[in-house]
Amino acid sequence: MRALLLLLLVFALPARAELWGFVDAGGVAHFAPRQLDARYTPVLGGVGMQRVPGKADAGLALLNWLDIAPEVKAVQPWLREAAAQHGVDADLLKAIIAVESGYQRNAVSPRGATGLMQITPETASRYATPADAARLIEPRINIHTGARMLADLLRRFGRIDAALAAWNAGEGAVRRAGNRVPDIDETQAHVQLVLELYWALLQQGQPARAQRLTLHP
Repeated sequence: MRALLLLLLVFALPARAELWGFVDAGGVAHFAPRQLDARYTPVLGGVGMQRVPGKADAGLALLNWLDIAPEVKAVQPWLREAAAQHGVDADLLKAIIAVESGYQRNAVSPRGATGLMQITPETASRYATPADAARLIEPRINIHTGARMLADLLRRFGRIDAALAAWNAGEGAVRRAGNRVPDIDETQAHVQLVLELYWALLQQGQPARAQRLTLHP
């Protein structure tokens, strides 16, 4: 299954996507689609790791952070649980959380999206029970609600990129674009960043298989 995902991602990833980041003194990882200030170094760009002179290990350091950071390790059991229960890939959930909230479990966006997966009240009304919707800030509930939504979007659209676009821009925008990623800068950037990080996590998890992958036209 993952070999197929690797193949699909090779064809899906656009070359211009970038992910920048740094880990602060408190051990918190910060991600952005561009260099916000001098602290940010390239994490991902094109397919695989971005390599620049003098900063060759910047991306690897942040991927390693995802493996060892306490806030990431604390939610790993719930990621595995949600992945098994809802039929989605744990690494895809991991990538979404990194891009959505940087693993800040108390994150709340200006439009009211809450927690690790930045679940909106509308999403909670569809994919969480009333009792869980009232406790959406709790990581386990937040992850399960997001995984349930992602599984539904994957069933509806049949493509990871379209499902991620619907997550960001809404199902209507994806349908109007012919079940493809719509021509919306924010949505395209979001989809690209999640897919880039997902690809890197798959490579990291199965390096031998990824290194031997051969594509035929």
